[in-house]
Amino acid sequence: MSPKLHFAAIFWCVTAYLGMWASYAQECGRAPILENRIVGGLDASDGAWPWQVAIQQNGRHICGGSIITENWILSAAHCITNPSDLSSYIVYAGRYQLNGYNSHQLTRKVGRVVIPSGYVEPHSGQDMALLQLSSPLTWSDYIHPICLPASGSLFPSGMRCYVTGWGDIRQEVPLTGVGTLQEVQVPIISQSECEEMYQNIPKDKVDILYDMICAGYKEGGKDACQGDSGGPLVCQMVNGTWVQAGVVSFGVGCAQANQPGVYTRLSSYSSFITNIVPEIKLYGRAHHNWGGETSVLVSFLSALVYLLQG
Repeated sequence: MSPKLHFAAIFWCVTAYLGMWASYAQECGRAPILENRIVGGLDASDGAWPWQVAIQQNGRHICGGSIITENWILSAAHCITNPSDLSSYIVYAGRYQLNGYNSHQLTRKVGRVVIPSGYVEPHSGQDMALLQLSSPLTWSDYIHPICLPASGSLFPSGMRCYVTGWGDIRQEVPLTGVGTLQEVQVPIISQSECEEMYQNIPKDKVDILYDMICAGYKEGGKDACQGDSGGPLVCQMVNGTWVQAGVVSFGVGCAQANQPGVYTRLSSYSSFITNIVPEIKLYGRAHHNWGGETSVLVSFLSALVYLLQG
């Protein structure tokens, strides 16, 4: 082999390896535009939550959702009231203002919806839905996936997380004006404490099931509300990565004392999600891609040795 061809072959091999290695890199859970957040139910900054999507049905905002891959959106099962007619649903990625101009927005139709077979209604659990888009999204600083937790991932009581959406700012009080994306910081509430609070409701006792996670304040005042359903509850891990702990599911009223928001616990559905979306990478499963990365590395080194000996 001539020196020029020898060098070109090695260069191609290195480039191909780096490309394959990059394909395994964990890209989810990063907000390229902004890392700072405003606490307390205020306007978010444009691009601060690039995984957030808006879902409309027949031209009306119904729910939020989150981007988990270029082809899949995660939302709540109760948001998809008519799964037999998907033509009425539109997903908006990169949206910042519900009623204003969004220069970074992409619009997609829904091609398929997958809901757990046992789902009945939010209080009975399994309130999650996977929406397959009609065509893939294109990544940008304003459109980026969130990480999902592996089975066994822990979000301890007191951990401060964020919920985002375009829902009502108070019960039966919708967003006004251009409808800027809202964010609020809420702490995780333990299963036992949440169960105790909801069992003390005089008329509407609620069982907090294994696949639910609660977040909010005992005194109320900060919470998700109608229109936020299906949206993400996200927590920042020690390495700075944002991971989605839950999907906005239900509450009794909005931001009332002793009635925190209840979310679908996503670590309970890691197997369900990976069965439907096998290409997804789950945060906290360190070995998830190690076999693939190792095989790529071995292939690269073998090819490089062969070329150097040629």
